[in-house]
Amino acid sequence: MTTLQTANNGVPASDPRLAAEAPKAPAVSAKTWIAVGGATLGAFMAVLNIQIVNASLADIQGAIGAGTDDGGWISTSYLIAEIVVIPLSGWLAQVFSIRVYLLTNAVLFLLFSAACALAQNLPQMIVLRSVQGFTGGVLIPMAFTLIITLLPKAKQPIGLALFAISATFAPAIGPTIGGYLTENWGWEYIFYVNLVPGAAMIAMLWFSVEPAPMNLSLLREGDWLGIVTMSIGLSALQTVLEEGNKDDWLGSPFIVKMSVIATVALSAFLWIELTASKPLLNLRLLARRNFGFGILANFLLGIALYGSVFILPVYLSRIQGYNAEQIGMVLAWTGLPQLLFIPLVPQLMRRFDARIIIGAGFALFAVSNFMNIHMTNDYATDQLFWPNVVRAVGQAFVFAPLSAVATAGIEAENAGSASGLFNMIRNLGGAVGIALLQTLLTKREQYHSNVLMQSVSMLEQATQARVEKLTQYFISHGVIDRSDAAHRAYVAIGKIVQKQAFILAFSDMFFLLGAALVVALAASMMLKKPGQLSAGGAH
Repeated sequence: MTTLQTANNGVPASDPRLAAEAPKAPAVSAKTWIAVGGATLGAFMAVLNIQIVNASLADIQGAIGAGTDDGGWISTSYLIAEIVVIPLSGWLAQVFSIRVYLLTNAVLFLLFSAACALAQNLPQMIVLRSVQGFTGGVLIPMAFTLIITLLPKAKQPIGLALFAISATFAPAIGPTIGGYLTENWGWEYIFYVNLVPGAAMIAMLWFSVEPAPMNLSLLREGDWLGIVTMSIGLSALQTVLEEGNKDDWLGSPFIVKMSVIATVALSAFLWIELTASKPLLNLRLLARRNFGFGILANFLLGIALYGSVFILPVYLSRIQGYNAEQIGMVLAWTGLPQLLFIPLVPQLMRRFDARIIIGAGFALFAVSNFMNIHMTNDYATDQLFWPNVVRAVGQAFVFAPLSAVATAGIEAENAGSASGLFNMIRNLGGAVGIALLQTLLTKREQYHSNVLMQSVSMLEQATQARVEKLTQYFISHGVIDRSDAAHRAYVAIGKIVQKQAFILAFSDMFFLLGAALVVALAASMMLKKPGQLSAGGAH
């Protein structure tokens, strides 16, 4: 005899009489929805500002006199500040109250966004971007925390679907917005664009988030050793990931020092958090089956999410010669379809096992990357359209159900830790993914170049014929000296080989992203249904 599936309140789902007698989910006030909407709008802007600047980095570097090597710190400074403040936000919200903490950082985020547009040199920009990242980073975990604390379980999928727009749609649409604004209005407007939606966010939060007393006494009881070691460790790790490929990794004394600092500080942080009576983050949540496997899947999602947003613009710029606006138009199809599918996810979660939706999302996201592993010289906008649409659908299906299942059973007192860990890990996955892709792209280009050059031998008749044809081409276009024309022919062949090597290397990167998502799919299959957790314990 088949065992009847039981709902959280103990009523068999197959018995309509008993189900009708079950208590209905509590109604959610309009004020609560406004709070959730305002917070998720803030999270959207904070995540958007990670990617929107990358599309305009060259223009910003030229305007403030930054070199190509140093200009990367315009993005790095924001990421470091954001990744450090995310796990701090749960505790700081308890100290200052959610209302004061959220509104203060929302206002500061807008002020420093506008200030970034007025920066005159690189040091100013780095400082301003750091503070913008520190204040904007607060908005991400606080939106997640409000969703899992203010909304009843039955309504959380709707809130998490809203949050998915910031987590997956914002990175995809960032280059599109950044490219358009830079090409048509100027790079300053990628910072000014925050002002209007930011004003709406502040108004929504001011109206809807209830005042609460501050608890400044918590500052005396704070896990200061944990805060210091975490801040130093994450800052050093992010620096290594961002600068390692450019500085030849362990071939650079600076990267070696940063690696040692990151290892020591983060090891100390883990020991402190596992032994402290009042830790900054409750790392024991990772021992819970759903949260632990959810964190792993979320880390791999971060690698693929931010990695694909990084690698595709590099390909379009380097191989196809696209400008920022053209790149944005291609990437728009990784974002726009999500607006159609994300609202459907809460309905699907009511009808199907959330783990099936997560698995389908990861499978589609993986397939979208595998569709790009046979790239050619002509692989551009038209060829990328369907992979980008498939990717958009996959991303839309993943985030809300993964968040819901991973955080099922998390107590209110652990909501801040869960939110901080879940959002920090995704951003950290993105940093690791970009660093890996930068390094492996270089290594695989060198590998493919060596393989291809073995076929381009001057002893081969086809090579000799190609050199002669190119030599005649240059002579017919004004090169008088035949030896000079022949030299140009050899250089042209070398560029052709290098371009083909890069195309093969980009194909390898998409295969790597697809493989990471297959592992994420396997991790998601280890999740238990929330109902099973209620019956059998959280571990």
